[in-house]
Amino acid sequence: MARRYDSRTTIFSPEGRLYQVEYAMEAISHAWAAVGILTRDGVVLAAEKRVASKLLEPSDKSEKMYKIDDHIACAVAGITADANILINYARLTSQRYTFQFQEPEPVELLVQTVCDLKQGYTQYGGLRPFGVSFLYAGWDQHQGFQLYHSDPSGNYGGWKGTAIGANNQAAQSILKQEYKDDISTKEGLELAVKVLSKTMDSTSLTHEKLDFSTLTLVDGKPHFHPLSEEETKALLESVDVAAMSEDK
Repeated sequence: MARRYDSRTTIFSPEGRLYQVEYAMEAISHAWAAVGILTRDGVVLAAEKRVASKLLEPSDKSEKMYKIDDHIACAVAGITADANILINYARLTSQRYTFQFQEPEPVELLVQTVCDLKQGYTQYGGLRPFGVSFLYAGWDQHQGFQLYHSDPSGNYGGWKGTAIGANNQAAQSILKQEYKDDISTKEGLELAVKVLSKTMDSTSLTHEKLDFSTLTLVDGKPHFHPLSEEETKALLESVDVAAMSEDK
């Protein structure tokens, strides 16, 4: 039945479904995992990092986390090429707002602007949805620290803790059990390690397989900080990763 209605994004099935959008979401569920956690003094982003081949030259930059502006960053799951288009669009939108109004763009407004573009790609013929989901971490003077999740349909929502990519349902189940409203950024990082240790297919966690970053306030200004290899090693050593792997 689906074959009749999945050739274009503009065709509804008799059940009211847009199959191409659902296929895009299914593609994301097979992508490398990413986790976002809102803490009392910041936002934590964590992601699984896979090495496709030992022959590849290692990159200095993360392929899972990107800085959009001084007060906004994101983690992605899905097709990286699609993510690059949307990240460049978000960066341009944020700079235009700052140039026009002489202040940083509110986080939710930027998320909504990007989602409007994503929604347009589900409504017009000849286009396909962007095959990528985002976790946005941000801070503004209106609502403080915020964490948003958006999907290929153009929907978005605010979260205290969520996950995208492979095994995201299991990750969200752990977050429901372990998350507390008053956790610190350090505790948020430790919780992210615990979530990824339970959901990743790998039997052991090392700094080569994980990316972590935080968005906090430094001297009253938002500061996005990707953890270095040394900081990631220290984080994994502070958490009993070996015991977590055995409990999987």
